[in-house]
Amino acid sequence: MAKVLLSIPDKFLTQIDEVAENEQRTRSELIREALRNYIRRNNMFDMKKSASDAEILDKLLD
Repeated sequence: MAKVLLSIPDKFLTQIDEVAENEQRTRSELIREALRNYIRRNNMFDMKKSASDAEILDKLLD
């Protein structure tokens, strides 16, 4: 597994650590999960946008 160096403001890191502790997970697990959710949400947005664009193009071609 690759390692990444990431700069995060101290206050934000404190919040991350608090959530990780409350969920009994490591900081890395929490950040990986947050990134997975971000990517999943972004992919869903792209699919909806593509479908919308296709619908608009279809209407223009009719």
